[in-house]
Amino acid sequence: MLTVSLCSFAALCVLLRAPMADLLVYRAEGEAVVHGGDLYGFTVTEWRLPATYPPFAAVLFVPTTWIPVPALKAAFLAGNALLLAWLVALSARLSGRTAPLPLLCAATGLALWLEPVFQTLLFGQVNLAIAGLVLWDLTRPPGARARGLVLGIAAGVKLTPAIFIAYLFLTARRKEAATATASFAGTVLLGAVLLPAATVDFWTRRLFETGRVGKAWIIDNQSLQGLVARAAGTETPGLSWALPATVLAAAGLWLATRAHARGSDRWGILLTAFTALLVCPISWSHHWVWCVPLLAVLLAEGRTPVAAAAALVFTARTMWLLPHQGDLDLHLPWWQQPLAAPYPLLGSALLAAAAVVSPPRGARRRP
Repeated sequence: MLTVSLCSFAALCVLLRAPMADLLVYRAEGEAVVHGGDLYGFTVTEWRLPATYPPFAAVLFVPTTWIPVPALKAAFLAGNALLLAWLVALSARLSGRTAPLPLLCAATGLALWLEPVFQTLLFGQVNLAIAGLVLWDLTRPPGARARGLVLGIAAGVKLTPAIFIAYLFLTARRKEAATATASFAGTVLLGAVLLPAATVDFWTRRLFETGRVGKAWIIDNQSLQGLVARAAGTETPGLSWALPATVLAAAGLWLATRAHARGSDRWGILLTAFTALLVCPISWSHHWVWCVPLLAVLLAEGRTPVAAAAALVFTARTMWLLPHQGDLDLHLPWWQQPLAAPYPLLGSALLAAAAVVSPPRGARRRP
């Protein structure tokens, strides 16, 4: 099944002439580091995409400049396939199970067609690597050496994993939280040493230019802000998004902390991840690769109907069936709004369910 899935996906990429636009941005960032260019002053591809990650990430992207683009795309496709298998194995570990090789291959082949995973490979994104690093670190045994170090590095590449540092603090794992904080600070310091001008530019200016990432109201954005903007028919939802997002962030972290206190760190991790996806100003659909560990945990706990429903949401691609050229995203009728925001609705439902449903007895142990 894995071979068939990978070959089918590769053929589809060739047929669609997949540009892997985000990969080209990463390569341009690496070139800016090598040639001393303005890291946040360029745009690439027909969509005029800029760099949006911290300078530390740009340093890591330097190796992408060493090989031709066609070979780089092939390498990223193969690498992301391996990272997906790793994420599936880590998801099994999160759920307290093991994944024998036949099951691992079958699950990886199926997971490839989940929309967030599919889009990650299609765009040449790093989401699987970030989720894998976070999950690997957090599912290590308590007291493992330098636990939190890799989490901090992941946050240094893409800032959203920093919410897990807050989760560690709130669950009284202060040593691990301090390690992650120091690791994250180290990435900032390294970026400052190697790219001082870009570091000042990013942390004092570019970080606050959320418009650089993209338009918050388009259906690609599956965060709470995207949902509110489309429902209200406005490009700038302002307080109508900011206030609910603040409440949701606090509630999500509280629910995650409560899950940990009840002995279910796996749900604490998942609730933290989905809280981040909901409250982040922009969460593109491919950011939701945390659907893989979610499905693994649901299946391991015997919640098969819920897992099937969640899998359907993450494969249906309802948002792409709606008219979304130009500003049509802002003029959707009421009955299309749920179809335009399947992931934030599912994430919100997950938090709501966590508020009223306790983990099953088999889940009351840490991964």
